[in-house]
Amino acid sequence: MLNVVIFGAPGSGKGTQSELIIKAYGLDHISTGDVLRAEIKGQTELGNIAEGYISKGQLVPDELIIDMLAKVLDSKKTSEGVIFDGFPRTIPQAKALKVMLNERGTDVSVMLNLEVAEEELIQRLLKRGEISGRSDDNLETIKSRLAVYHSQTAPLATYYMEEGKHSAIKGMGTVEDIFTRVQEAINAIK
Repeated sequence: MLNVVIFGAPGSGKGTQSELIIKAYGLDHISTGDVLRAEIKGQTELGNIAEGYISKGQLVPDELIIDMLAKVLDSKKTSEGVIFDGFPRTIPQAKALKVMLNERGTDVSVMLNLEVAEEELIQRLLKRGEISGRSDDNLETIKSRLAVYHSQTAPLATYYMEEGKHSAIKGMGTVEDIFTRVQEAINAIK
């Protein structure tokens, strides 16, 4: 299986590149947000437990998220692989993901780190906010999200470097140029 973790700051192009990867490599897309919403809507046991945390304004524990991802992954046994979107965000989550995948005889194949200059990220997010009307794409919220990313999520790059799975992708240029670099990174491990 080809298991890709797509990584980068808000506005780095993860969604756009994920769509292109899915089309080019026939991967399934696993978004933790989508999985969580589906479990809650379906009123599954895991969804009900998660909703209990969310309704109290608490984060859903990593173990519960991993259980949900395992359930989705087990339903995709004939898949060519998956792209993980929005997970992991912390080193403990990355370690838990590794254990869960190893239990299924697979692992993360590559972590694609879309690297974009901070000023470019801000401009992209402000533009996205103008086009989409997303309320979280305003300057104050963007700066806050980037600060959280740098303090909590960015250390994952080091973790995946130590695992030998990190691939830095220059996230500047046209969508096509960036995707060419993404393909080079994926093809190098296939």
